[in-house]
Amino acid sequence: MPLKVVDVYSGSPRWYATDDNADAVIIKATQGTGYVNPFCDIDYQAAKKAGKLLGVYHYASGGDPISEANYFLKNVKGYIHEAILGLDWESSQNASWMNTNWCRQFVNEVHRQTGVWPIIYVQFSAVWQVANCADTCGLWGAGYPWYTNSWTVPPFLSSYNFAPWKALTGWQFTGNTEDRSLFYVDAKGWQAIAKGDGSVTHTAQPAPQKNETKTSNVPSYAGTTWQDSLGVTWHAENGKFTANTDLHLRWGATPSSSVISVLHAGDVVKYDAWARTNGFVYVRQPRGNGQYGYVAVRNAYTNEAYGKFE
Repeated sequence: MPLKVVDVYSGSPRWYATDDNADAVIIKATQGTGYVNPFCDIDYQAAKKAGKLLGVYHYASGGDPISEANYFLKNVKGYIHEAILGLDWESSQNASWMNTNWCRQFVNEVHRQTGVWPIIYVQFSAVWQVANCADTCGLWGAGYPWYTNSWTVPPFLSSYNFAPWKALTGWQFTGNTEDRSLFYVDAKGWQAIAKGDGSVTHTAQPAPQKNETKTSNVPSYAGTTWQDSLGVTWHAENGKFTANTDLHLRWGATPSSSVISVLHAGDVVKYDAWARTNGFVYVRQPRGNGQYGYVAVRNAYTNEAYGKFE
């Protein structure tokens, strides 16, 4: 049987966190980098005392995703590994709405620090904006076939598209101050999401190894690193990359940076550094007048290369 889940925020009635019908409660904790729900811990402790499964979420304001992730984690540190972590991605009060990489950066940072992949809440019509999180994060889709203020569950509409996810983690079927959802996991599954995979990575780079063997088709650490003004760590390496598909050469190492030119299969880029950022591995191409071009040469999540390295 699916779990019955309610999600609460400051405007919800306080009794709703202990609704007798609910198996689990997800509570809004933070928004942006300046708001903490003043009722978060009150509702959390009430729900916990009532024996509910627990969750907390961050409402995206669309500022710097790393700063928002840090703000969220700072304010929910006492709940981590006990409660599911969630990201609420909506158009209202969100300066980065329609940015298809914002959520990826946020969840990566949360996972890096905690070993937990957050679930992502989004309306079904906007699932495409978070599609690059499908390999790691559960999807909590919102769609209301009709208004209901009860646990009478309406039929799930075939028009609700949640590809590339193969299955939903949760479905919010009514939305107001008493939101209701079904989650398609049992208590053990819920707790497994909250616990995470146990992996926590760090930004510190490994020391260069003597006589290091270069891994095939993977840019290797060359012993010199630095951070640019955006906090991205670059690794010095002189190499040559040959594209096997069309790629954009850009003025910056982000998917939104201006395009210099389009590379085609067989085009060659000589590079002097590489970095893992914004969901890709980028290489840096020296250009005239002290300028550089940047091209994404590998998917950072699947490790798929877009050409070969020499």
